[in-house]
Amino acid sequence: MDPVIVVGAGPVGLTLSLALAAQGVPSVVLDEGPGTEEPRPARTVVLREDTADLVGRLGCRELDRVGLRWAGWRSMRRKQLVRYVPLSGGHGHEEAEEPLPGLLPAPLHVPQHALSGALRAAVDKQPLVQLVPMSRIDTLEQDPDGITAHTREPGSTWWRGSYLVGCDGARSTVRKLLDIRFPGRTAVERHAVAALRAELPWPDEAVSHRQPPWRTGGAEISARPLPDGVWRLDWLLPPRGELVTPEALVTRIRDTLAGWCGETPAYELLDTGVHTLHHRLARRWRRQRAFLAGDAAHLLGALGTQGLDEGIRDAENLAWKLAHAWHHGPAEQLLDSYQAERRAAVAARLRAADQSLPILRGGGGLRTLVPGAARGHDTLLSDGHLGCGALGAPPSYSHSPLAPPHAEAHTVVGTPPGAPVTDVTVTAPDGTTARLRERLGQGKQLVILVAPGTGVWDRRHWRTAGVMPRLTDAVAALPGPTELLVTESYPGASAHTVLLVRPDGHLVAAFGGVRPAELYTAAQAALGGAPRGTREPAEPEDGEGGRGTDHERPPRARVHADGTAAIT
Repeated sequence: MDPVIVVGAGPVGLTLSLALAAQGVPSVVLDEGPGTEEPRPARTVVLREDTADLVGRLGCRELDRVGLRWAGWRSMRRKQLVRYVPLSGGHGHEEAEEPLPGLLPAPLHVPQHALSGALRAAVDKQPLVQLVPMSRIDTLEQDPDGITAHTREPGSTWWRGSYLVGCDGARSTVRKLLDIRFPGRTAVERHAVAALRAELPWPDEAVSHRQPPWRTGGAEISARPLPDGVWRLDWLLPPRGELVTPEALVTRIRDTLAGWCGETPAYELLDTGVHTLHHRLARRWRRQRAFLAGDAAHLLGALGTQGLDEGIRDAENLAWKLAHAWHHGPAEQLLDSYQAERRAAVAARLRAADQSLPILRGGGGLRTLVPGAARGHDTLLSDGHLGCGALGAPPSYSHSPLAPPHAEAHTVVGTPPGAPVTDVTVTAPDGTTARLRERLGQGKQLVILVAPGTGVWDRRHWRTAGVMPRLTDAVAALPGPTELLVTESYPGASAHTVLLVRPDGHLVAAFGGVRPAELYTAAQAALGGAPRGTREPAEPEDGEGGRGTDHERPPRARVHADGTAAIT
């Protein structure tokens, strides 16, 4: 079967190609550029716990060396400390094998060029991925058996693939060739950005300072640490207006450092820029055998939300579904579920940001006199940066078309159906142990038996003890590849609870005991159910999936292969 064509060699496209390779699917990555990325210290990304773990599993284990996990989050308003949040796994907690109880996991802050470099190094070691630089796509043709793409650089080349995924950024050529609209809002937020090396009063802690008490502070400043004493500083600017000159930015830097340290300390300025954030959402994410992912499908980033984080989740969600279709034949409902799940999740994130922006950026007035208002606003803003709440928490696909007809998880375990499972320690029948996340992304559904006392079992008798023989037979009869695991405990679960988990770590269902028929039905539903005829999902109506009505609806543009466009 033909490989999957991935258009774009940014972090999302490289992650997708590696995730496909981990599941035995070859891919061709068409890179418009020369295959290198200019180091820009002021261009950084924040990875949540789940996305950082995914990138690590794909071969980028050294990210903790080039990035930094924050030790804490510090919120300030004027001259007061409003909130301090210690973070589990941050600098100073690396020796802890288990997450510290009651603490939020530390995000990983890393320069984007370092992330891209680590992903490219992993691709170089992966024989199933072919990376082709200087390859700009200009034509797409689809038929019932596959998809063909043409690139014009460095020579005229036709590429044949089973599927194609556009990971080619905000100005996506794939999206334009597919004639997919990209409505939304422009310049939702603007930030002046600087990367510098200096000693600040809060080593390894991220800082959000609202309404700082100096003239050039503006409405908000954030400081996020990187290794070797480097910091990224962001000043919130008016959405439209002032031009940030180099002299004005240096004045902001000196005033900010003096405001935090008492006087301006010695510092080394490494990089500067102005970062403009847009909110946009593609009207559809699939046309037949072509898909969109990352910035080609969505733009977000206001209030600490992380667009790259969502792009990596796109790649993880789509990879196992493409892998199943590649290995086992057409699975239209399974492939349709990519748009249904991921577009709804990102739309909900955009809606939450749009609803929060007037509250957090709407000025003072009487709201500032309401007791607790400042603290409540700070908590809302922190959610986006720390990966919790509506602005930051990992998505839950509770309304997925892959949900089984009767999911008991809400009464059997603490994880609701569609939500990411807890990363517990699991044991395979051969006696090997690992974290649950380490078993994800291999193209297999996971069946997990909760069995207290697993650690003292005699491994020779596992398959003949208790409910194991019946469960082993039930797992062997399931559709698609499945792995059987055992855990000592799972939050909210009693002994002999059985969990069914998707290859991307989201819970399908949980059962109080071994129920072969219900387990089979749930596993079949999670793989798209019975095969259906080829079809295209209907284009979402305005507001579908939680997009809201705040996004603009720009004119429809039909783009031709020669680069010209007609507005309709």
